Amino acid sequence: MKHSQTIAIGVAVACALFAQTPPKTHLKVGDMAPDFTLPSTTGKPVTLSAFRGQKNVVLAFYPAAFTGGCTREMQAYQLGLDKFTGAGTEVFGVSTDNTPSQRRFAEDLKVKFPMLSDFATREVSRKFGVLMPERGIANRATFVIDKEGRIQHIEEGSAAIDITGAANACSRLSRR
Repeated sequence: MKHSQTIAIGVAVACALFAQTPPKTHLKVGDMAPDFTLPSTTGKPVTLSAFRGQKNVVLAFYPAAFTGGCTREMQAYQLGLDKFTGAGTEVFGVSTDNTPSQRRFAEDLKVKFPMLSDFATREVSRKFGVLMPERGIANRATFVIDKEGRIQHIEEGSAAIDITGAANACSRLSRR
């Protein structure tokens, strides 16, 4: 009896931890995106402000490499990459995984766009309001940022696995 009670309590605690509502970003459409520089899987650091006046940017924050939802999301971006590049948009996957893990993840998925690592300080995830500090990972969230550095589209949670909203936002931006 005690063993089954212990298991039941353990299951209840695990469910409660995973059922916690992920953070909602404090950022809104129209806000300036926080600037940052992060290491990338290309070996060169990426600075968001370097794209101002040049390209729109998609930041696809994902919780963890090699997991089901993150794999589907990054594969979808790779399959739809022409839609984004054709709309003058640079795509970046962003997670709190370290760069070697991201590099392997990108290689396994044959992803051609850079993955950015917020492993060292998790400061970028915090600035964008997607960090789940108790778990040390970013909530899934997508930010479409225009050439002026303003956020034009946000999707959070499991809805962000589907890249359609981000692709449509980039298409609208390309017609401006």
